[in-house]
Amino acid sequence: MNQFDQKMISECLELAKKALGRTSPNPLVGAVVVKNGQIVGRGFHPRAGLPHAEVFALKQAGEEARGATIYVNLEPCNHHGKTPPCTEAIIKAGISQVVVGMVDPDERVAGGGIKRLVAAGIDVKVGVEEEACRQLNEAFIHRVIYKRPFGILKYAMTVDGKIATATGDSKWITGQKSRDYVHFLRSGCDAVVVGGNTVRKDNPRLTTHGMSSHNPLRVVMSKGFDLPMDCHLWDTTMAPTVVFTLLQDVDSPLKTYLLSRGVEVLEYENLSPTVVMDSLYERGFNSVFWECGGNLGARAIASGMIQKVLGFIAPKIIGGQGGFNPVGDLDINAMQDALKLHNVSLQRFDDDFLIEGYIKQWTMDNGQ
Repeated sequence: MNQFDQKMISECLELAKKALGRTSPNPLVGAVVVKNGQIVGRGFHPRAGLPHAEVFALKQAGEEARGATIYVNLEPCNHHGKTPPCTEAIIKAGISQVVVGMVDPDERVAGGGIKRLVAAGIDVKVGVEEEACRQLNEAFIHRVIYKRPFGILKYAMTVDGKIATATGDSKWITGQKSRDYVHFLRSGCDAVVVGGNTVRKDNPRLTTHGMSSHNPLRVVMSKGFDLPMDCHLWDTTMAPTVVFTLLQDVDSPLKTYLLSRGVEVLEYENLSPTVVMDSLYERGFNSVFWECGGNLGARAIASGMIQKVLGFIAPKIIGGQGGFNPVGDLDINAMQDALKLHNVSLQRFDDDFLIEGYIKQWTMDNGQ
């Protein structure tokens, strides 16, 4: 590995990010073709069903691809899906070297693409900027390995640990820069989940607020239809919405209204974060953003549906005995049993701070 290889893979990652939130169930992939030290072709995978990054880069390079090097942040595919194998396109183009950021964990690829290229006499280098490549596609990797979307829990709290006052008022705990960053994070996710209490108290839009043309699917988890009739989430011209609820014995006027507005309603005998995530997996989703209250957040953590936690902390104090906690009861009574975050990072947005960390596979049943 050398600095030029690292720079080219970093270029692939930047290209891949152009399709944030749009490629599921596929990964984010960018590719560049280099000849005589100059980039002669660039490409990224725009969405599932369209050609992969390598195809776009090779097409732009044209005849310059012969004898050139192609860089790609994820191993080229070697199977027929909705599009032909990228390995065959690389071989046909006359590429002499392939530099790969990381091996694709998908069992349909999983080193097979690399073997096919080597068998064709192409020099292959693997593992350049691998950690950055893994981080970009952490949701895709999780989906492939665990057969569920990657869950991200986000909350904003005061420095004394409250997400709202005793009356439920929470607008706004953090400043504009923090909220803009949340809108950006939504743009990279396939769905955003809230509970009924959040709908009733906050009347959220759950869109990217113009940060991106992509808005995630808006998901409401509610035991019943005791939700407001006048709600931003029911405007499906803004973004699609689905309500997950318990199977009802009687018809609800709100259910009829929601269906007339184009809101999807799914009823289950048992409703849980696991049921929701399994359903979202079947839709082909890679990442799900949980912006719910403390009780639902705790249920999502306890059932193993959350892999990353984003905690915004604002320099404000509410005080008092009331208020709402960012995470509900996890039945943890000793500090030594506290749920620890790993690979922790810290960012600052004006006066607010964001602590970001990962939860190792953990549920209330098995502890840590």
